[in-house]
Amino acid sequence: MANHVSSLKRARQTVVKTAVNRANKSKLRGILRTLREAIAKGDSKVVTEQYRATVSVLDKSVQKGILHKNTASRYKSRLNARVKAVVVAKAA
Repeated sequence: MANHVSSLKRARQTVVKTAVNRANKSKLRGILRTLREAIAKGDSKVVTEQYRATVSVLDKSVQKGILHKNTASRYKSRLNARVKAVVVAKAA
């Protein structure tokens, strides 16, 4: 256990930051899961709305330091390809 005042403060801050990061990461995983489930169901309107929300959360997670920007870009690119496939399949 920490003994110095400054190290005690850092320990308290770490607990708070860990909780915030865990909540943000959990939100990200949850919204990715809901988008993947919507893609599996195949409803193009729901998929496009869910994709917008997912992209927003991905961008926010980059700002908050949860994901690297290239990782978020890769997620968005791959998800966009899957969303397009669902929309084109419904249009045809």
